[in-house]
Amino acid sequence: MLTFILRRLGTMALTMLCLTLVVFFLVNLDPNLKKLAISQTEMRTSAEQLESWLVRHGYRENFFVRYGQWLGVVKKQPIIDPATGKASQRFPYCDDPTEPVYSGVLQGDFGCSTKFRTGVAGKLLPALGATGILMFWVLAVMVPVSLLIGILAGMREGSRTDRTLSVASITSTATPEYVSGVIFTVIFASWLGWLNGSAASTSQGITFYNFTLPVITLAIYGTGYIARMTRASMVEVMTQQYIRTARLKGLSFSAVVVKHALRNALIAPFTVIMLQFPWLLTGVVVVEIMFRYQGFGYTLVEAASNNDIDLLLGCSLISVLIVLITQLISDVGYAFLNPRIRVQ
Repeated sequence: MLTFILRRLGTMALTMLCLTLVVFFLVNLDPNLKKLAISQTEMRTSAEQLESWLVRHGYRENFFVRYGQWLGVVKKQPIIDPATGKASQRFPYCDDPTEPVYSGVLQGDFGCSTKFRTGVAGKLLPALGATGILMFWVLAVMVPVSLLIGILAGMREGSRTDRTLSVASITSTATPEYVSGVIFTVIFASWLGWLNGSAASTSQGITFYNFTLPVITLAIYGTGYIARMTRASMVEVMTQQYIRTARLKGLSFSAVVVKHALRNALIAPFTVIMLQFPWLLTGVVVVEIMFRYQGFGYTLVEAASNNDIDLLLGCSLISVLIVLITQLISDVGYAFLNPRIRVQ
């Protein structure tokens, strides 16, 4: 198992290197750089002045040199003021170094946000914390409810309960977040007035009144998907020979389900639950913009819409890292839950 984990960690590092290289290339295309220069200068600035701004701030250096500086394996060079000939900071509001130094991702320096005029880490970490709170409550609602629905539906295949819960699961899965969010907002916020249609920010405090709609909007989609997978796994387990043997020995139906069927039926849903984390990163973008919740998704959209290159790279790096880590946990957890799986 240790060899497997080390091999997977090596694969993860190589994957992150390749993906960040691709993302770095895409966000540093010439049209994006020109839009960034325009956003940081006056709209009527000439093409020569825009080019001068890009050169002065290091965006015209060799691509692989800039990528190495972003990673932290190549020394980051200060900006030389042409008027005085002295070294100056690339972005003064980010406390950039004024001498050659290794300062990149490997050293914990994610760059400077040109939109929010602060360090990327200073903007990204609070946003991740806010999204972490939202995702925690989504999982706290989604996982128990979906498992309960799937188990109840799979216990008695073909019954009225099974058909009803299956239809509800399919309906919730077929409804995207931006549709269910609008429906819930109209019903519970506009018509009934029970809930607030905006989560705003964690600085205002998280309450049942302002946090319920974002949570159920995200949870409703994933609930149906996990419930369907749990039902399918439960149906398969209930037809196994050892279940019939337990019933013939005189065990009650509830005892068979709890002691024998439930553990084996939860192996497949565990993998599905772990794979919900990458989906939550995409679903949270829509929900955070819809409810004006300033988390990771909100920050990602702001970075993309304002050509905030360093912040966009930081968001991409975090997204890739979360996806790879959840996949590793899923593989290792599956091997522990299912004794028939052997890692070779």
